[in-house]
Parts: sequence; structure tokens; C-alpha cells
Amino acid sequence: MTTHVDSTQAAGLNWLDDRRPTRSIAIAGGKGGVGKTTVAVNLGMALAMGGRDVVLLDADLAMANIDVLLGLQPTRHLGHMLEGECRIEDLILQAPHGLKVIPATSGARRMAQLPNIEHAAVIRAFDEYPIAPEYLIVDTAAGISDSVSMFAAASDEVVVVVCDEPASLTDAYALIKVMSREFGVNRFRIVANMVRHAQEGRQLFEKLSRVTNRFLDVSLDFMGMVPHDEYLRQAIRRQSAVVDVWPSSRSAVGFKNLARSVDTWGEPEPRAQGRIGFFAERSHLGGGLPL
Repeated sequence: MTTHVDSTQAAGLNWLDDRRPTRSIAIAGGKGGVGKTTVAVNLGMALAMGGRDVVLLDADLAMANIDVLLGLQPTRHLGHMLEGECRIEDLILQAPHGLKVIPATSGARRMAQLPNIEHAAVIRAFDEYPIAPEYLIVDTAAGISDSVSMFAAASDEVVVVVCDEPASLTDAYALIKVMSREFGVNRFRIVANMVRHAQEGRQLFEKLSRVTNRFLDVSLDFMGMVPHDEYLRQAIRRQSAVVDVWPSSRSAVGFKNLARSVDTWGEPEPRAQGRIGFFAERSHLGGGLPL
């Protein structure tokens, strides 16, 4: 399939309508195992439970699992949209509390090897989404692949999830470095996940912040922390969001605090404008992203 992306269209994971612009939030982690998808699911659900209109996009295109975590059963996914079989709105799955989920697929070689032009086509598809939501939560893949970079660079906000493991901080720093130096992203929100207490979460943030302050020209904001919690593990087994099934648990309170933080952010900065045209142009030339 050949996909054409018009670089003159409005760019970024953002809509312009009569309401305030949709805030698109990429959830990234640098490495696997930090709980990135769990953060994306519960943040989206907490916002939806608060009455917000939220779309949750599974942008881990070849190893998708948001539908599994929420017990949903998609019949179509982003691959069908890229093949021209449906539109982006035809993929919507309804989760509890009005949360809308756009699924990808798992174990598909084609989706794992998408060229940059088709990553851009997924992002561009939101230009035709019928009713702009208040929030678009984008669960990116692990690592610092082209896919992660493109979805993060096109979003208004980049949330980096870290946990108390040396590899987590090292890979988070690598992600921030790439996004800063190659794509001009200069602000990151940090979530400390699976920590024992608030002080440990703050200490993780400060470790990462000391290194970025020394070597990178970026701004890091501590978004908050989510404590380690057996109820979260049980919710995952039940294929539910912990904020839904155990709303008073320690982890659920942490996720709801993250949602309150998000809801206090001002209008998104116009940082993402013009980026998709750049990606599409490089893809037409057959080049990759400068990673």
C-alpha cells in the first residue's frame, strides 16, 4: 500500500475545533518492564472517570496489549486502517467509563517493520477524527525506535516512566537525549512507577534530573509517583484498570493524582506544529530518522 501524507496539513497529534485543543500525551519508557502501558491505561481511565473525553491509542504497533489489559476483543486494528479497509474512528473500542481505545496488533511482522511514512499516516489519520477528544493518550513501544520517536515528537507532552532499576534510568536518559537533540523536544514529565514511597519516587527523579541538567538542555518536571501495590497486580490479572476495580488502593490513588496533575496543565504549546511534514518528507526520500 502506498500512503501519501500531505505536509501542508495541520501537523502533530492535535486538533483545532471550538473547544480547547486536544492535548496529546505520549507515554514512553526507554525500556520494557517499567509499567509504561499500565500507566497509560490507568491514567486514561482516571481521566475518563473524572468526566473527560479520552482516546487511548496503542502505538506499540506490533506488540500491542492495551486490549488485553482491559479485556477488550478487537476485530480490526491499525493495520486494517493502513490497508484502507476502515477509518480511524471505525477502530474505536469502548472501555469502561467512556474511555475509547484504538487497538494495534500483536505478533505481526508487517506492523513491526512499518516504514516511517506509515507511522506518519497513523498520526495523520487523526486529522479526520470526527469529534476531537480532550485528551489523546499514546502508549508508545519500548525503546527508542523510529516509531517511538515519531509518536513522541508529534505529541504535545512526553511522559517518561521510570522505576528503581539502573537500566531504567539509563534508558530513560538515552530516550530524552535522542528526543532532545534530534527532535527538539525540550520538556519531559517524569513518573516514578512501582516505588515503595513518595521519597523514593522523588529520589529517582532527582537522579535522572542531575544527569540531564549536566549534559542536556532540557526541562524535567516531576509529574508524580505510583507505589508498588499488590492490588495493581490483581487488577492486571482481572484485565481491568486498578482505578476502576480498586479505586481506593495505593496505586489507584497514585494514578488519580497523576490525572489531577494532567488536568491542571495549561493549553499545549505549539511545539508539534510542522513535524509530520518533516517526517513524511524524509520518508519519501527513503531515509530513516537520524537516530
